[in-house]
Amino acid sequence: MIKLGKKAPAFALKDKDGEKYRLADFDADYTVLFFYPKDNTPGCTIEAQSFSKNLKKFDERGVAVVGISGGDADSKEKFCSKHGLKVLLLSDPEFKVSDKYGVYGEKKFMGKRFMGISRATYLLDEDKRVIEVFDKVKPITHVKELLDYIDELEEEYEDDE
Repeated sequence: MIKLGKKAPAFALKDKDGEKYRLADFDADYTVLFFYPKDNTPGCTIEAQSFSKNLKKFDERGVAVVGISGGDADSKEKFCSKHGLKVLLLSDPEFKVSDKYGVYGEKKFMGKRFMGISRATYLLDEDKRVIEVFDKVKPITHVKELLDYIDELEEEYEDDE
């Protein structure tokens, strides 16, 4: 995991339509980078649907939201179409970005070991520095947790003025 206060690693990844996005392209007060294990799995679907349903709330707070996982553009297209997802999902088919962010590695599930992405979220400030890491993400409550955290940050900022 990247330490708080450190600059987030730059990346350039493609979405479901083959359009390339760079971290620097997101001009927002905050950027949420949520890493998820795999398209079309139960927990990942819940998380992506929750982000999609709440995009307006993030937008109102000046927050860009980006999901990253393995798979290719076709996988992202099917995932978005099947579940009506509006959140931006980017493909990291070789897991290079996930590795840079410390979320790719060995996992265990039902006694089997394999390589994959762990569910984690980075919250970045406008300078793309890590201000919080959420590494114990529960898909069903994570969006509320993030929105509450961002609201607390804004309250602290207003109190400091």
